[in-house]
Amino acid sequence: MRIGYQASHEQFSPGSLLRLAKLAEEAGFNFINSSDHFKPWNENQGHSGFSFAWLGAAMQSTSLPYSMVCAPGQRYHPAIVAQAIATLTEMFPGRLEVALGSGEAINEQVTGDTWPAKPERNQRLLECAQIIKRLLRGETINHDGVVKVRDARLYTLPKVQPPLYCAALSPETAAWAGRWADGLLTAHQPIEHLNKVISAFRNNGGKAKPIILKVQLSYASTEQQALTGACEQWSTNIFDSHVLSDTRTPADFEQLALNVQPQDMYEHVHISSSKEEFVKIIRCYSELDVSDLVLHNVNLGQERFIEDFGKYVIPEVKECFKLENLSNAKH
Repeated sequence: MRIGYQASHEQFSPGSLLRLAKLAEEAGFNFINSSDHFKPWNENQGHSGFSFAWLGAAMQSTSLPYSMVCAPGQRYHPAIVAQAIATLTEMFPGRLEVALGSGEAINEQVTGDTWPAKPERNQRLLECAQIIKRLLRGETINHDGVVKVRDARLYTLPKVQPPLYCAALSPETAAWAGRWADGLLTAHQPIEHLNKVISAFRNNGGKAKPIILKVQLSYASTEQQALTGACEQWSTNIFDSHVLSDTRTPADFEQLALNVQPQDMYEHVHISSSKEEFVKIIRCYSELDVSDLVLHNVNLGQERFIEDFGKYVIPEVKECFKLENLSNAKH
């Protein structure tokens, strides 16, 4: 199991994220997962760098593999997404995985187009995924559907075909994704619901495919600091996936979060100042049927998080894996 670091473009400038990616590599994280936003979730976050441009610099500056989330179809035409993926993977073979999602209104409506209902967004996503895969194979594409493509062909092709995951939070979307995606990216929720998402993907075509799980946490020198940081940065991000998808502006999200109480954050973010507690939490998630974990420290104290998790948490988790594997081998 790999343990990744979340590069949150909503919360940090591209230059700061580049420095943090280097620190994460030095600390022992196994890969970097990049978000992709046009607007932040709230004004306290305050950033939204262009992830494809950032990836070129980050992949040149480090040797780690990267994954990213991308929503083709409205803000990005699928042919342009395919071209961006091909360019990055030609330069950095085998180091990029892309999770395609149906998008969120806060980012996609900058085009001025109508925000579609979820069934149409899923149909658009499937068409885009198929178009991107075919373009990356070198085909010439003409397509008339929810999206339109005319005489598209990539002249620069990747040496290694990158996997295209699906980003999904519900069992229904995960089951649908199992039939066409190369893997699944999901985010932590109550364990019983998370198991339903994983089972839906596994039982509908995703049996042997990788699953990346993003875990939200807030770590600081005291629990109060961790809680305060989580409230300031992430109280707008704890709502149902339908609300997250359809809310349109940072101001709208802030209005929704007015009634969020500090104690509410514990249900959605792992909040603690204890490194030992996070070892237990990560081990718990590692027992699920997932391939990789992405750790997202949602507060602004990234340097302390990277250093402490690199020195203590990640080595402790890996040592537990070694001991368990030895025990299983003996039996």
